[in-house]
Amino acid sequence: MHGKFLTAGVAACALLAVAGARAAEVNYAAGITGNAVQVFEELVAPWEEATGHDARLVPMPASTTDQFGQYRLWLAAQNKDIDLYQTDVIWAPQLAEHFVDLKEAAGDLVEKHFPSIIESQTVDGRLVALPLFTDAPALYYRKDLLEKHGAAVPTTWEELTETARKIQDAERAEGNGDIWGFVWQGNAYEGLTCNALEWIKSFGGGQIVEPDGTISVNNEAAIAALDLAASWPGTISPQGVLAYKEEEARGVWQTGNAVFMRNWPYAYGLGNGDDSAVKGKFDVTVLPRGGDSDTSAATLGGWNVAVSRYSDEQEAAISLAVYLASPEAQKRRALIASNLPTIIDLYDDPEIAKEQPIIPRWKDVFLQAVPRPSAPTKTAYNEVSSLFWSAVHDTLSGNGTAAENLEILEADLEALKGDGW
Repeated sequence: MHGKFLTAGVAACALLAVAGARAAEVNYAAGITGNAVQVFEELVAPWEEATGHDARLVPMPASTTDQFGQYRLWLAAQNKDIDLYQTDVIWAPQLAEHFVDLKEAAGDLVEKHFPSIIESQTVDGRLVALPLFTDAPALYYRKDLLEKHGAAVPTTWEELTETARKIQDAERAEGNGDIWGFVWQGNAYEGLTCNALEWIKSFGGGQIVEPDGTISVNNEAAIAALDLAASWPGTISPQGVLAYKEEEARGVWQTGNAVFMRNWPYAYGLGNGDDSAVKGKFDVTVLPRGGDSDTSAATLGGWNVAVSRYSDEQEAAISLAVYLASPEAQKRRALIASNLPTIIDLYDDPEIAKEQPIIPRWKDVFLQAVPRPSAPTKTAYNEVSSLFWSAVHDTLSGNGTAAENLEILEADLEALKGDGW
């Protein structure tokens, strides 16, 4: 089916393998969500055929927080067993010293990607990771249920709250006792930072820490955003949403038990799978705006591939990294997993538009993307994010008000900044 992908990109990667060299096995660490294992096997098959090497997936937890912790342990120990790491867009400044500079190996490929993403993976002039796919979340909604109950697609968080409650109550009155209005990611981890950043930014409350380093999180708009979100658990969202990550939210949604869901693009293809209760019944739109704001916000995500400095199979690992970042592999990934390419030209590819029409449409979501404050906080970002998601989780759980928790957070961030981030 995908044999046509054995083209110039794969051939170029094959040239990186020395003719007649022994076959290598390279270990690729990546978080597992959805059908990630199947996607990986399909992606690397042309590269394995062209080079004679084998690629083995080393499954990591779905939680990016847990992934980062494991990566940092392995890299600090100069672990030779992992050759490539799939890395979050925010990790480059924190892990750069452990990764190979891929600029020379990538060559002209660099110019094909969104410049901002290449810039995000460049540290002190070194290209420490190559882009695989970009990400921005959207609002998933049940078309059938909105039509059934005469409801419009909400454009504000307040409208979502009202519509979710209306449809949830009506469905339950008809005997659908498992239905919830809205599922999202409320666990205390990086995913909550993403959700809460979207709420706050869309209310006009800034980006936690601004690009110039100003700590902005303690303001009336941010308080209003968190106050509204704190009303959801136990009403339009299950109380258990405070332990949800991406897959828990998708599980509720895909079994037909939610009206709305906030999630990433990977959930779109899975939601339309043959085993999905919501196949053909849903659509996506940009996340709502908040309060009097006229702008929505979607956290900029995305994944990249880095080669470990400590790998004994660097040549094969670099070859695989270059292939995975190539137009051929990105197109293949877009077709089989509905992941958003970082290769600009692929948004105009007619086959992608035909097979995955959601991808061209996701450009509207991508235009609302807001970065997490990893650039201004540098190596302290993980601690900044942890302090933020903890304050938000406390608020959502009823442990202090938004005003109280954001005041404490502001003081903690000022102290961290004073120590020099």
